[in-house]
Amino acid sequence: MQRERVADDIYIFTSDLYAQVTAGAVVTPEGAILIDTLAFPEETLQIKNYLEKRLNCPVRTVINTHYHADHTFGTYLFDQALVVSHALCRELLDTRGRRSIEDARRSSAEFADVEVVLPTMVFKTGTMTVHLGNKTVELWHSPGHSPDSVVCHVREDRVLFAADTLMPVPFFVDGSFDDFAASLRALQGKTFESVVQGHGEIILRGEVDEKLQSDLDYLARLKKHVEKALTRKNPEEYLQKIDIEKCGKSRIPLNGAVQSLHRANLRSLYNEMRAAQAQTPAIASQPSGDRV
Repeated sequence: MQRERVADDIYIFTSDLYAQVTAGAVVTPEGAILIDTLAFPEETLQIKNYLEKRLNCPVRTVINTHYHADHTFGTYLFDQALVVSHALCRELLDTRGRRSIEDARRSSAEFADVEVVLPTMVFKTGTMTVHLGNKTVELWHSPGHSPDSVVCHVREDRVLFAADTLMPVPFFVDGSFDDFAASLRALQGKTFESVVQGHGEIILRGEVDEKLQSDLDYLARLKKHVEKALTRKNPEEYLQKIDIEKCGKSRIPLNGAVQSLHRANLRSLYNEMRAAQAQTPAIASQPSGDRV
């Protein structure tokens, strides 16, 4: 696991074991706010030991930015903490989250002790504000990657934990293409000192606007290619030729895993648009005397 300090009281932890997923800690005189955990218990335990033993700063609050296992599996290690999320995250953890943990337990003994922890403080609309010590963290709904996704803004430091709303490539297979684009547009024009992605490198202040526009451009290009595929005699053959570079992104980040994410995006959007196209009724021409 890699550790990085992005402000006097903010630490970022990046997994060495799974897709460079990130978690963050906001340190205050009254304890720490932990934003997400890491996928494997051993790495989340490293975070806990660092905060509690090295910094003498127990975790008082855990924020689940969304229900996916790589961001929530370590929550059970903080049994004294208040757990906060969007209301949809609680619902999804109670259903899909439980199935995910059962699958993980069957696949590896590493997950034998992992348990679902349902958030005890949730919100549905607007903004939720978490206060601890001298820090204020604002949460708001940012769907797209998943229906329950939130972002977290540390007001005093102007650091945004974007979770999987920002990754090296947008990934919306478990969410919504349109919601994702809207959530990205909602972040434009704001003055963040830095942005922590849910996976991968931290985005610095001068790069934030460029990153957001790059992601929106990617989504627009992806949609254009899917629209073209729908007009082709052999859409599968056309889509196979649309690699990530044709949509304006590099295949290098996350050790090349972005290419498989891109392929999944193409497939998901194609299936969605094809289904919508099939449901659109043909407009039959009518004799002029029948028009109203």
